[in-house]
Amino acid sequence: MKYATLFNKKTTHQSQPIPGSGQVPNSAGGYTWSVNDWALLDRFLILGSEAGTFYINAPALTQSNAQNVIKLIGQDGPRVVETIVKTSHSGRAPKNDPAIFALALCASFGDDNTRALALNSLPQVCRTGTHLFQFAAAVDGLRGWGRGLRSAVGRWYNSQSAEALTYQLVKYMQREGWSHRDLLRLAHPKPESEQHKALYKWVVDDEITEAMPLVEAVERLKKVGSVVEAAALIREARIPREAVPTELLTQHGIWEALLEDMPLTAMIRNLGNMSKCDLLTPSSEATKVVVRALGDAERLRKARVHPVALLLAQKTYAKGSGIRGSGSWRAVGAIIDALDDAFYKAFEFVEPTNKRYLLGLDVSGSMGSYMISSGVLSCAEGAAAMALVTVSTEDQVSTMAFADTFKTLNLSRKMRLDQALRATSGINFGATDCALPMVYAMKNKMPVDVFVVYTDSETWYGGIHPAQALVEYRQKMGIDAKLIVVGMAANQFSIADPRDRGMLDVVGFDSAVPSVMADFAKAG
Repeated sequence: MKYATLFNKKTTHQSQPIPGSGQVPNSAGGYTWSVNDWALLDRFLILGSEAGTFYINAPALTQSNAQNVIKLIGQDGPRVVETIVKTSHSGRAPKNDPAIFALALCASFGDDNTRALALNSLPQVCRTGTHLFQFAAAVDGLRGWGRGLRSAVGRWYNSQSAEALTYQLVKYMQREGWSHRDLLRLAHPKPESEQHKALYKWVVDDEITEAMPLVEAVERLKKVGSVVEAAALIREARIPREAVPTELLTQHGIWEALLEDMPLTAMIRNLGNMSKCDLLTPSSEATKVVVRALGDAERLRKARVHPVALLLAQKTYAKGSGIRGSGSWRAVGAIIDALDDAFYKAFEFVEPTNKRYLLGLDVSGSMGSYMISSGVLSCAEGAAAMALVTVSTEDQVSTMAFADTFKTLNLSRKMRLDQALRATSGINFGATDCALPMVYAMKNKMPVDVFVVYTDSETWYGGIHPAQALVEYRQKMGIDAKLIVVGMAANQFSIADPRDRGMLDVVGFDSAVPSVMADFAKAG
């Protein structure tokens, strides 16, 4: 009898694998399934590895993901490049950095066809000067600067109109230890036009050979003697913030001029700076401009503003001080609310499914680590924000927080993002038992159509595996319930049984996730 209780496929302690399941050890000492290599690629491209996890430091996690990308390049390099381009171009990921790094791996470790595809995709993935510098830094550590790479960099410059290129050159002078002068000297492109030729001459030799209004305005701005004159020049020439001398960026008038033509992403990043100089106040016209911009769903889409950028901005702005302690400001309530509304607009629109949901948020100790190298947002807080998207869409939603025990978490559609983050901030506790949402629903005879568990899948504590608990729930309740696992870390683990069609893995903070979840919930 003891043998049957200690070794069976229906109830297995999470510190042991389910017999015959193909489970693997996770980093916490438990057993889970390993997601396939392509799913891991998706996790890396969307979540990145710069922050590491509670159990795996950033270098080790990056090494693991890089080796997976190289492995996939060997299997099907063109598919890897296609996946990188689609993820980057669609704006599904909070940051473009993982896509840039993965493209550099393709350009370095692929066969001739894969390398050519990767280099031809450079303008689609590296859309700004900063992106190009990041690619140069990555690829420089992986391979030599052969003719193909130099030609690709040259095409990046020549493929842009003279006007667009001028903007990139003045806005992003140097990053990552690279400058446009460095890259132009390496690539030595044949200029696409006389205007391109003049721009290359200015960058490489610091020589202005013909009329270049924006370049000339930037040079004049370095020598102006008054804020009024500087603001007028910024308006006239549409000079970007990055080209404005640092000493001017404390002035109300300068930010007022910049705001008139400021890209949406820059506006979101600089809300604190504009509040510090009292440009953004409860009754100011500038505040109305910002609120209108954040409420424009089409503008958010065109600017590829990711929900995470809005979430981080809302958390930082509402706090009233910068991440690195660079001054403080008085936050404006209307802007906090506008950021809140914009967060939901940045996800793909989802029709309610009218299913019964139980959202389980893992708040165990490992979920207290930062996600997406933000230094601001923990995995548990990110899970709360993701859960709010479902709470705001569906009418029948229960929420719970869990570690090794259950904790009530009353998320509601009336809550603002900052309130939801506070609900999970600082409550990380205990060991990890990802079976608790299903166990809790069984014990309380809750009718649930869809369980959604937000976790890093480092579960190990419970006396039954989450997949087993779901099967038992289905049998006892007579409901063909589904399980959606929202992965909050770029590791290879999942509590979802890949053999069960009623279980699905998705990547946390993929902006397409809510619609994918809804489609899965409605599927027969």
